[in-house]
Amino acid sequence: MRRECIQSLHLGVVLAEREKMKTRKQAIDKCAGKCGRRILISVVALLVITCLLILSARPKDKNEANKAAASVPIFDDPLALVLTPQTGDNRNDREISRLQQQIRNGRNLQLRLEQLGWAFVTKARESFDPGFYKLAEQCAWCIEKRNPQSQEAMLLRAHVLQNLHRFKESETLARRLVQQRGLSFDYGLLGDALMEQGKLSDAVEAYQRMMNLKPDLRAYARAAHMRWLKGDLAGAIEAMQLAASAASPNDAESAAWVHTRLAFYEFQAGHVDEAEQRCAFALSLQNNYAPTLLLKGKMLLAQNRFREAVDALQNAAKLNPLPEYQWTLAEALRTAGHKNEASGIEVQLRKHGPSSDPRTMVLFLATRHENPETALRLARAELDSRNDVFTHDALAWSLAAAGHLAEAQSEMQRALAEGTQDARLFFHAAVITSQAGQAADARRWLRKASELSQLLLPSERIELQNAAGRGAEKRASIASNSQNSFRSAQIPRGKPNPNLKPKPKE
Repeated sequence: MRRECIQSLHLGVVLAEREKMKTRKQAIDKCAGKCGRRILISVVALLVITCLLILSARPKDKNEANKAAASVPIFDDPLALVLTPQTGDNRNDREISRLQQQIRNGRNLQLRLEQLGWAFVTKARESFDPGFYKLAEQCAWCIEKRNPQSQEAMLLRAHVLQNLHRFKESETLARRLVQQRGLSFDYGLLGDALMEQGKLSDAVEAYQRMMNLKPDLRAYARAAHMRWLKGDLAGAIEAMQLAASAASPNDAESAAWVHTRLAFYEFQAGHVDEAEQRCAFALSLQNNYAPTLLLKGKMLLAQNRFREAVDALQNAAKLNPLPEYQWTLAEALRTAGHKNEASGIEVQLRKHGPSSDPRTMVLFLATRHENPETALRLARAELDSRNDVFTHDALAWSLAAAGHLAEAQSEMQRALAEGTQDARLFFHAAVITSQAGQAADARRWLRKASELSQLLLPSERIELQNAAGRGAEKRASIASNSQNSFRSAQIPRGKPNPNLKPKPKE
């Protein structure tokens, strides 16, 4: 009975628990249904809001759609780099800022990027900072991302490669441009790349095509330089005068450059007054233009106006601290008696010269008789990228300094092969042929170098005079020895020998 009571009690408890669980389940199901409906309503509401936002953000026409799509890639690295704000407040700086803002606004990106690239090229020429060429190259890459076959980007990139002395790569792109479209500037670029590699015949042909298509400042300037390389100074002056007459103040840097180059030709021809006037005009177009200041300093050195030369060259080297500028400044300082300052400039030259301008560094080391093996190594490396007469001259000069005279003669012949009338070429040829014992050739090159000695640096002029002096002493010594030999070959006259007895008559 007790067991039954217990079982009955237990069964009641179980039934009660089941009833409670059933009630809880019903409550949970009811709650779940309410929650599910709430979630569903929320999802539907979210979808509706999203659709409304998409519809409201949709551009009203195709132009707005294109602008929105074009503005998306602004966050890629090359574009972010070229859109970095630039300092400066001249005309070109303002143009760069204007183009950058238009690109940020997504306006005609490809055209604006091309224009921005050429604005960076102009900035590089004005400031002598090669970093702006790299920015121009980034503009070309940005264009090619959007249009891989863009000829405008190809031209821009080839021009940058040319200025970074990557001439073989520049030639490859220039040939593609000539084949695909053949515009005037394409042929000019091709001619530049060929000229730097010593392919003057092919360069002349490319420049002639350029001239036929568009006879403008750029074509005349290239014709002038080619005539000068071929030894036609009068023809170079004539062509550069045409380039100067075609110059415009709107492109002040180009105008200043052609007037400076014309001043150099006039200076070489001995027309000092005309050269000075051209320099003054170039500086009026482009204030503190480094190439003009460099030429002005050299002209003052040739006139022994050392203090004025130092002033001009200090400004030039500050604007463009390349080896040619630093070497010329050091020469002026040393000649003016500022030896400590000259030594300080030369320390910087030795430190940065091998990377910034290897060829000029070769000439400096070989002229100073310093580190001949380093000079030779730099010259051989330079010959891998450019093969023109001046690179052969640098190699010849370094070979002579290192004691490799036979090779130096061979390279010097290549440097002189085009007939270029250059004082430094003649000076090096005179020294090398003199060391090789070729007296007649040495005299000829000494005479030609002396006629253009105003173009040499002070230390080079001293060495030229020393070489001429050594040649004169050697000729005098040879003449003296020849005369003595002739006298000794004659029968001596004097008193008869008393020990000699006459031969008896038979």
